[in-house]
Amino acid sequence: MAEDGATRNGLTAHAARNQAAWNSSSDQYQERHGSQLADSGGLAWGTAQIPEAELQVLGEIVGRDILELGCGAAQWSIALARHGAHPVGLDLSERQLEHARRLMAEAGVDFPLVHASAEEVPLPDASFDIVFCDYGGMTFADPYRTVPEAARLLRTGGLFAFNGHSPIEEICWPLDADEVGDRLVLDYFGMHVMDDGETTSFQLPYGEWIRLFRANGFVIEDLIEPRPASLAASTYKTAEALAWARRWPAEAIWRLRK
Repeated sequence: MAEDGATRNGLTAHAARNQAAWNSSSDQYQERHGSQLADSGGLAWGTAQIPEAELQVLGEIVGRDILELGCGAAQWSIALARHGAHPVGLDLSERQLEHARRLMAEAGVDFPLVHASAEEVPLPDASFDIVFCDYGGMTFADPYRTVPEAARLLRTGGLFAFNGHSPIEEICWPLDADEVGDRLVLDYFGMHVMDDGETTSFQLPYGEWIRLFRANGFVIEDLIEPRPASLAASTYKTAEALAWARRWPAEAIWRLRK
């Protein structure tokens, strides 16, 4: 069941907390990571920006109606629009969406941006062929709310794909540390709400993810565990953290079919 109920502004308590945190840190985030996201051209996954052309997660995108949960400055959705898709970008942070509008104008593309939580999307049922997320909404929103929302928003046969920290990385990353270590430090069983003192994020054990997907009518097509290339660099991770991710799965991309 979900962590908590709605607050007076219509957001769960953790969503309101995360909204404030992202509004405060958005400028710093884009300053630090925007160049890497721009260099990859938008169509790339995770902290090492591994190309979609290599991983083949989304499949055919031309003419597809696509919702991005937690779009940030919409680098992904801008790239999708340039490649012939019909994206919609959703984000909880007003400031992130201001960055998205700026980058959309610079790119000469236009598509809808929705200011809302991935836990309660103000869009009709069966609106999309693809719902996806690269960290964003599937990291900072409760999966017991977001997975049913993705199922509701997808058409029959639609694709739900999202990337985030792997459960293995999660249990090796102390909540008060800047990066992952080489010891098990958190309990695996019972994972759900993760609080680092600034934001609330979410994670589940593999079995709970699978049961949640099945309960909402999804068939698992793949679980991709991307590995950074030997010469990869990242504004998100140190060289040591990238080396860790070559030994153990730091990220997990779920590929699900409704």
